[in-house]
This record gives sequence, structure tokens and C-alpha cells, in this order.
Amino acid sequence: MNAAQPDTPTYTLALAIEFLGTNYRGWQRQKDVLGVQEALEKAISTVANEPVEVIAAGRTDAGVHASNMIAHFVTRAYRPAHNWLRGVNSLLPDDIALRWIQPMPADFHARFSAIARRYRYITLNQAARPAILNHQVTHIYEPLDLAAMQLAAADITGTHDFSSYRAAACQSNQPIRTVSHAKLFAHGAFLVFDIQANGFLHHMVRNLMGTLYAIGRHELEPTAFLTILAKKDRTIAPPTASGDGLYFINAYYPEHYQQLLPPAPLTPLWLNLPD
Repeated sequence: MNAAQPDTPTYTLALAIEFLGTNYRGWQRQKDVLGVQEALEKAISTVANEPVEVIAAGRTDAGVHASNMIAHFVTRAYRPAHNWLRGVNSLLPDDIALRWIQPMPADFHARFSAIARRYRYITLNQAARPAILNHQVTHIYEPLDLAAMQLAAADITGTHDFSSYRAAACQSNQPIRTVSHAKLFAHGAFLVFDIQANGFLHHMVRNLMGTLYAIGRHELEPTAFLTILAKKDRTIAPPTASGDGLYFINAYYPEHYQQLLPPAPLTPLWLNLPD
């Protein structure tokens, strides 16, 4: 690789990434297992002709997907945006793709500048299992009581201590998060849980979904969400839902950054269900 000169300028570039997480152990680079971050860094570093670190707005678990994960990297290499896009996409595996790439101010940081993150969890609630959407939705074969689940979902909005809904391995130094919306709606056989917050704890969305499933099966009353929340004890909550149905769909930034970012691309039609 070319040796960089001390006065070589650097460029901060934001990018949006779409990926299917089925074949990956989550976003983060890890020893001996493949993460989405590692695959991206390898492709971008090749185009940049120098080592590059890619930092995302959030971390996803094993098997979890993204339709518009925002990330950034800093490089000394100058390339027109379309050259970055075409060059990197030509080197990525089929289940990872860049949607856009955009120059940003030097102080932009995909993780620390973000003020909100948004996920959607997609359930296919029908008797027959899917084939085309295998691992892209969570299949629940028994009927779920949507009205009961919606009553519980309404209580998720607000600022809470989510200790009961975070993984035992969660490394966050505090469990309080502010949820700006938590909506659950049906579109045919699909149930869509759309949630946005200032941040998420490890397994938080999947643990919330596990409780909503238990309520939908009438194993718990709708008020159980608040009861479990108040206990601040993960061991009393239902099991964690599968990662198959979970998608990171966007991150949001202060206006002076947000206005520079391209609009979120249309997600696959079956994920972009109207609420």
C-alpha cells in the first residue's frame, strides 16, 4: 500500500448498508467468525488502497438484518462517490450491498452523532412455514391476539429502565432508554413491530418481542409488560425472540448532518409495509 504523506488530507464518508445477516455473527468484527463489519472493511480497504475502519450507528446480533444501516469511515483516498459505490459493491458478497455513499464533515460520527435508531421486527403469522422468506421473517404458526399485543406495545413508549429486557451479556453502563414510538400493526399475515429509541440495549428488541409473543398467545396478560419492566430482572421475562425477523432500518442525526444524508432508500416492498 502507498505510504501516506503527513499533509495528506482525510475524507469522512457516510454510507448506507443493506445486508442479510443470516450468514454472519452480527455486525461487529470478531475473532474466528465472520461479521458484516469485517467484510465491508476488506472491500473498502481494497478500493481505498489503505486499511479502513468502518463504524456503524448500531451493532446487530447474529442473524439480524439491515435495510439502511448508517456507517462511516475516514480515509486519505479520494474517489468520486459513484466510484466508491461501484467499486466496493463489486467486491462485497451478494448478501451485503452499499445503498449510497456521501462525503460528510470531519466531525460526523455514525454512532456518537446519532440521536435515534429505528428497527422493524417482521412476523409471518400463518400456519404454513415460508420458503422464500425463510430466515428473513420470524414464523409463528399459531394465531396471535394482535389487540392484546397492541395494548402491551403502547406501554413501551417513554423513558424506562429496560433491565428486564436486556441480555445478561449487555455491556451498556446504564439500562435507561427513551422510546419515541413502539407500534405494532398487521398487514395481511405479516405483523410489524416498529420501534424507535435514542438507543437500544443488547437483545432489547428481541426480548420485547418475546414478551409480546407470550401476550399474543395468552400466556401473559397485556399488563405483564409493565410488571416485568418494574421488576428489573431479565430472568422473569419470556425467552428472546429469533433474530430472523429483526431489521435495522434507519438512524437519525441532528439537522445539520441529516440534511446532508440521502433519504432512506425504499426498503423491499414486503418490509416497507404501511403502518
